[in-house]
Amino acid sequence: MNRFFRNLLLFSVPLGALLYLLRAQFGEVVVHPWADWLLLFFVGLTVITFWLTWRAFQRNPDSLLTAWFGTTALRLVLALVVIVTYLVRGGAHAGHSTWTFLGLFFLLYFLYTGFEVWNVVTNLRPFSKPASEPS
Repeated sequence: MNRFFRNLLLFSVPLGALLYLLRAQFGEVVVHPWADWLLLFFVGLTVITFWLTWRAFQRNPDSLLTAWFGTTALRLVLALVVIVTYLVRGGAHAGHSTWTFLGLFFLLYFLYTGFEVWNVVTNLRPFSKPASEPS
């Protein structure tokens, strides 16, 4: 679990620095003003979904796929809630800033989902059952 937090920090800090540099160079044309909140949202969402998957795996190693699909569904539903909330609260009337929001949102969504997949696979590999050797 500590390895997960270290990897998350090593992944998120450079990503946040990149967003900061892009905003400083190009402004809100490239990076949406809510970029910091989106980054925090995905860090928190990744922590929650990884913790739920890890906890389910610790309780019953055979339930890993069920936990994985459950947390993936949770991630998708919460992502849709954020997008719909943004659009309903006036984001759709913000002009081209809507496209920067959606672009950044889906970029972060796929980056953090990929990070979580990579981290679960590398962390759970030592716990997998060894293949039976042929006689």
